[in-house]
Amino acid sequence: MFDTGFHHPVFSIQNRGLEMRELESKARIVVSELDPKFKDEVANTPGGENIKRCFLCGTCSAGCPVHELSDKYNPRRIIRMILLGMRDKVLSSDFVWLCSTCYTCRERCPQDVRLSDIMTAVRNIAVKDGYIHPSYSRQLSLINTQGKLYEIDEFDNRRRERIGLPPLPLKNEDSGKILNACGISGLMASEGGS
Repeated sequence: MFDTGFHHPVFSIQNRGLEMRELESKARIVVSELDPKFKDEVANTPGGENIKRCFLCGTCSAGCPVHELSDKYNPRRIIRMILLGMRDKVLSSDFVWLCSTCYTCRERCPQDVRLSDIMTAVRNIAVKDGYIHPSYSRQLSLINTQGKLYEIDEFDNRRRERIGLPPLPLKNEDSGKILNACGISGLMASEGGS
């Protein structure tokens, strides 16, 4: 018989000696842990309006540059998890913070789902619920203490002076006041910020 190069996933798994029960236990979804209103919450958050248009064709995952680098980030899987109501799993995961917002998925999506906007909406829900990726927490801490993400020192100010630009302050305490007034400073606590 002639080999087409295509191997059915179930047969491939069986050929590797894995039992179907092992596969089923990895894919198990506990219904009592699902939040059926999560997709509505995402749809009602600015940027998430088109979530229910998705029919999981996979075009977003096929063109995603982040997915090419890591299987951990799979746009179609994220949409499916949102539609199924896997709220806690989605909001507490790292993968919601991995989207590079390159808009490749948005340009290619046949349903105009606007996945990059949905990822922003999901991040906003995550932050509102107290979930924040450690790298963003660290960035907030730097903005709180310095007023910017990258530290400015005298060397930078001398370079600015040579090209006719005014010096920048080394610290900016106003940004910390703004973060406190907005209630954002609490997000830095887990990282040892203010």
